[in-house]
Amino acid sequence: MLITDQHPHNKSIMVSLLGKPNAGKSTLANHLLGFDLSIVSSKPQTTRNTFHCVLTIDRTEIILVDTPGVHSSGQELNVRMNGQAEYGSEGTDLNLLLVDANKDTLEEVKEFSKEFEHKLDKTWVIFTKTDRVKEDRDFEAEFSEIQKIIPNAERFFNISAKSGDNVHLLIGDICDEAEEGPHLYPNGNVSNKNERFFATEYIREQAFKVLKDEIPYEVAVVIEDYQDAFEKDEKKLDTRISASILVNRPSQRGIVVGKKGAIIKQIGTEARKKIEAMVGSRVHLNLHVKVSPKWFKNNFVLEEIGLPRVQKSKRVWRSRND
Repeated sequence: MLITDQHPHNKSIMVSLLGKPNAGKSTLANHLLGFDLSIVSSKPQTTRNTFHCVLTIDRTEIILVDTPGVHSSGQELNVRMNGQAEYGSEGTDLNLLLVDANKDTLEEVKEFSKEFEHKLDKTWVIFTKTDRVKEDRDFEAEFSEIQKIIPNAERFFNISAKSGDNVHLLIGDICDEAEEGPHLYPNGNVSNKNERFFATEYIREQAFKVLKDEIPYEVAVVIEDYQDAFEKDEKKLDTRISASILVNRPSQRGIVVGKKGAIIKQIGTEARKKIEAMVGSRVHLNLHVKVSPKWFKNNFVLEEIGLPRVQKSKRVWRSRND
């Protein structure tokens, strides 16, 4: 079916953001969008699900596919996260392989290639966080070595999403790669995920920030109830959300709740601010902590947080409340 309500010279391109944990994928996506859609923290493996971040420059629609960091682990949660990254590269027009320039870049690409089983097609290597490296760094030599590991790596960029250095060059060349075709998100949508998904993400992001190094990796968030209330003119009045923060052990429940509920209150207050900015209305957020032993191995929980089985998944048949 022809799309007749779009400009005939519209262009579109789908670009995957791939790399090891903390390579700067979500930071780059947020920088290009101009606001924080993807959650970011200092903790690796913050992103757990693949989703689209959409921006339009002139008549070019760029769909960034933000993916979890690829890492080595036999734990079921991490196996499924790696599966999400591989899924995110399927059907894209261009892969951006982000590499932290402050680390051993060749070793980082070797580790990525070992865990990422799909063959990468058209790929650009992006050296990130270059505001921290020496000016005389020979990125061309490093890229030549990386090409031996990723044969379809065509070119490289050295950027800093924090300072904005060279990001305009990258985005300009991405626009040049786009081919004429209709926009997939013509109505101003910025993602293929709904507000409920991002509410979950923003709660988890604040849990990571408030809890710091105590138990962030053993925390998950599940929305129990999400309701929008509207006035007679269909203007949104408020949003009411009830969510559970899942922890692995009973001792962790007290840590998340905090003395006289101080910690969970802080998590809720900060998360509510971000959710209100997203939905554009008042938010009533009710958080509680639920002990779900080994939730990161529980198929029902993993399915509920958007991580389906992959080829390497173990056959785990725990009930929801085990």
